[in-house]
Amino acid sequence: MPNFCAAPNCTRKSTQSDLAFFRFPRDPERCRIWVENCRRADLEAKTSDQLNKNYRLCAKHFDPSLVSKTSPYRTVLKDTAIPTIFDLTSHLGSRHTRHRKQIKELTEEDLRRIRERRLASSVEQLASKKDAEAEDSGGTNANEPQLSTEEKEFRDYLRSLFEIVVMLGKQSIPLATDKFNNFQALLDYRMNAGDVALRKRFKATAVNTEYLSAIQQSQLLDVCENTVREEMLMEVRESRFFSLVTGSPVEIGNENYLPLYLRFVSQQNVLREEFLDFVQFDGDESALVERLEAQLTERWGLSMEDCRGQAHKVTGSSTTKMKAVAVLLMEKYPLALHVPCSHLALNIHLANSLPFSNVQVIMDTLRRIGTFFRTPFTQDELAKAISTHFQKNKEKAAALKQACNSGWTQRHNVFDMLLDLLVPLMLCMDSIQGNVDGRFADAVTADAYSIAETLADFEIIVTIVILKNILTFTRAFGRNLQGETFDVFFAANSLTAVLHSLNEVSDNIEVYHEFWYEEAVNVADVMEVPVSIPRLFLRKQRAAEVGEVQAEAYFKEYVTVPVIHGVMQEVEDMFSETNLKALKWLSLVPAVMGHARFNTNEENYADVYRNDLPNPDTLPAELHCWRIKWKHRGKEVSLPTTIQETLQLPDVKFFPNVNCFLKVLSTLPVLKLEEHNGETASERLHVYLDSMPVKQWNRSLAFLAVNTHVKHDLDVMVDKYCRLYSEDDPDAEAESEEVAEEDVMK
Repeated sequence: MPNFCAAPNCTRKSTQSDLAFFRFPRDPERCRIWVENCRRADLEAKTSDQLNKNYRLCAKHFDPSLVSKTSPYRTVLKDTAIPTIFDLTSHLGSRHTRHRKQIKELTEEDLRRIRERRLASSVEQLASKKDAEAEDSGGTNANEPQLSTEEKEFRDYLRSLFEIVVMLGKQSIPLATDKFNNFQALLDYRMNAGDVALRKRFKATAVNTEYLSAIQQSQLLDVCENTVREEMLMEVRESRFFSLVTGSPVEIGNENYLPLYLRFVSQQNVLREEFLDFVQFDGDESALVERLEAQLTERWGLSMEDCRGQAHKVTGSSTTKMKAVAVLLMEKYPLALHVPCSHLALNIHLANSLPFSNVQVIMDTLRRIGTFFRTPFTQDELAKAISTHFQKNKEKAAALKQACNSGWTQRHNVFDMLLDLLVPLMLCMDSIQGNVDGRFADAVTADAYSIAETLADFEIIVTIVILKNILTFTRAFGRNLQGETFDVFFAANSLTAVLHSLNEVSDNIEVYHEFWYEEAVNVADVMEVPVSIPRLFLRKQRAAEVGEVQAEAYFKEYVTVPVIHGVMQEVEDMFSETNLKALKWLSLVPAVMGHARFNTNEENYADVYRNDLPNPDTLPAELHCWRIKWKHRGKEVSLPTTIQETLQLPDVKFFPNVNCFLKVLSTLPVLKLEEHNGETASERLHVYLDSMPVKQWNRSLAFLAVNTHVKHDLDVMVDKYCRLYSEDDPDAEAESEEVAEEDVMK
């Protein structure tokens, strides 16, 4: 039988929730307190034994600090736990006047008695369980009654400061700019609005005097950042398994940093990918690996043995370095599988991974083009150029215009689009460079000139044509890989066909290159670009006194052959046998299982994650029961189509091995991240960087701006600040810091 929650206005029951349910205590005194807090008049006449036997409260009615998870399958309450979180008002707007759980109306006498009992209980607990209370609540509640008036005022003052810091972070406002001190202005505003704590602190401060030194502001920001990060890390530790995702390096304060994200499944079985920090990007590959390990283990308390995947979304020259980092990490931790990232189209990832200067010039130009056409003026010019070039093919023109409005530089068919747009792009850039009506700034016309010069190079045209044709064979595979669960499962089983096609091209490269070179010559002819061999290569040939090389032979040897071999090698590396075994566990998703007519045989590749399973010996029997459950389901029961839908099923916890497999598999960055709250963390970071002048970029504020959805506890921030920094005489400390700074400057 299911357990129903006894709290008013709570409809949860154990068969429809992963929450723990707790019996009423047998101790009569504690049981009476539970009943009083529930405000259920019908429970007051029952004995503590009756309540213990027949009534439960779900975990939602207890402060999280009172609930302990002793194992993945057992949750217990602390001995002194009292339920305090209840909804006593939501029934008031209901049309149903009669409610199954009647809420007791409290008289003045009831309220007085409850207040007296709670006060007495607090004093008793403070005297007898001081140490336990200090451990459970971080010492705040136990120590608060002993604070002096000055200490309380100081804590109120700190709380106001942290409220301002959090607000600045959420709104992506820098603490100060060259012309304006935002932090100082907000302090003034709050004091004028009636903030008593700030007024007391700064009432004697001279006008236009800086209230807080830069060092103190940095301390506040650091404490705020670390408190929010710790909140996320607690969830990562509880979930155990995670994957690493890194972005392209960002230069902040003349130093390069690598954005670091963690991907994990929360206790609510929701897939999360959170931005955790920036990691310094200087040094060689070994130094970066050591830095990553130290960040994760020594600073954050995670175990790299629990890392199940890694993906690196770097571009340009950083690609080679991060590939070496991935190899070193896999040598140490074989289950940290190196996979492509679902945020990036596979064809773009493959092109980024090719260590050839001509390919990297094209990828850099694509990024510049994407930025260049973000404004309506430049978009209008490109639309006009498309209409002009395709005036005899209006359908083609309409399709290209529509595609150009939806981030075409990030799509799977990006090189097909680029080839179609080469001539319109040149027309557009020529028009913007002319700037007849003066609509464009000098910086815009300079960018247009630079992009046009790059595209009007025959080597670039040939490389675009070759990339387009070679990556045609991986386009459908990549699209499936970033599609729905069944598409990914299908992609994992179709890799052999993709590699076979690429091998067939490599074996017959003479024929393929002839057609591709002819296509490039035709495009160059339309663009009025002369066919030529790169000047640097010709100079080397003359210096070596080697005979003249024909253009077609040069581009075959130095472009076509290296690109096809590079793509094949990258596909084989990213989709090794271990990686494919992991992806084939997607057959545990009921919809995939149903499509295969329940004939899947997961035991054949169970060795990948066998050591992660809670009960590996029972795996065959459990998988059999899992298949039978869905094969013989009722007609009204639909098959879950994604891992997330499957994990949200109430009875998935009765299949612990399946549950574990799905959670580990979810963390792999190659699978699509289903965001329910809007943008991904990487998108939010890009918004911050794009909206803020480069000189005002701040790592801590960037972290707070990206993680506005993470709850923050101001009291915890105050406690942490008091532990880390002296609170006896902060003004004197600030003055000494300023004097020290002046001495250093002198």
